[in-house]
Amino acid sequence: MRATKRLALIGTGLALVATAAGAGAAQAEDGGSGNITIDKVVVNGGKPVVVGTTNVVPVKVSVTASDDSGIVETTYISAYGPGPNYAQIWYDEGEITCVKASTTTSTCTGTLLFDPKTGTGVDYNSAAGTWRLSTLVSAEDYDYIHRDAATTFKVQRYSKLTVNASPEPVKKGKTITVTGKLSRANWEDNQYHGYTNQPVKLQFRKKGSNTYTTVKTIKSNSTGNLKTTVTASTDGYFRYSFAGSATTPAVNATGDFVDVQ
Repeated sequence: MRATKRLALIGTGLALVATAAGAGAAQAEDGGSGNITIDKVVVNGGKPVVVGTTNVVPVKVSVTASDDSGIVETTYISAYGPGPNYAQIWYDEGEITCVKASTTTSTCTGTLLFDPKTGTGVDYNSAAGTWRLSTLVSAEDYDYIHRDAATTFKVQRYSKLTVNASPEPVKKGKTITVTGKLSRANWEDNQYHGYTNQPVKLQFRKKGSNTYTTVKTIKSNSTGNLKTTVTASTDGYFRYSFAGSATTPAVNATGDFVDVQ
């Protein structure tokens, strides 16, 4: 289990340091002093964080806070995911920039990094799901506020979907076999593996049209593979479409054209 640390500064003097090595260390408490408030927290523009097997994913976090004493000085940002491996807790190593919106309100931003190669944030597949964003903000008069779950956000395993319709060309009235595969990132071996027993729609777009319609829904098998048949009727594109799940984003395969003669 990877241990990570969380660092916070209150005003310009008090430093809080905690080491998270298990579930117990992951449970911080809300607290604060004075009348400082956290007004808004946005992670990744409100969209889920989707992580594959190779690329580092930077995630922008913004925290807007107010205090009657003036400028909000320092923001601490940390995020941690679902169990059982609470060593998924991580923290912003870079500088956090605060920009004053008024005499009482500032918005502070930082960037959190998910790195599948080093396992930062995503060292286990169980990291996929709902994460909590913890933040601490301090003001010029040393008022401070800490929220252990200022907001929540989704972290998901990148998904892939393929399709192949054959034979091509095909005579009208004959059978078309449509195969494909639904897979998703595995953060424990940095490979893609089939996503099993998932409902996937077979869709068709007639040549000259911009709209796909659903033909049928099937489920991926024990290796993530997809296979079904349809009757050839007219030229067009077949694709598979997956609506997504709590841990995996939606994905559409690129349409495969079939010439019906």
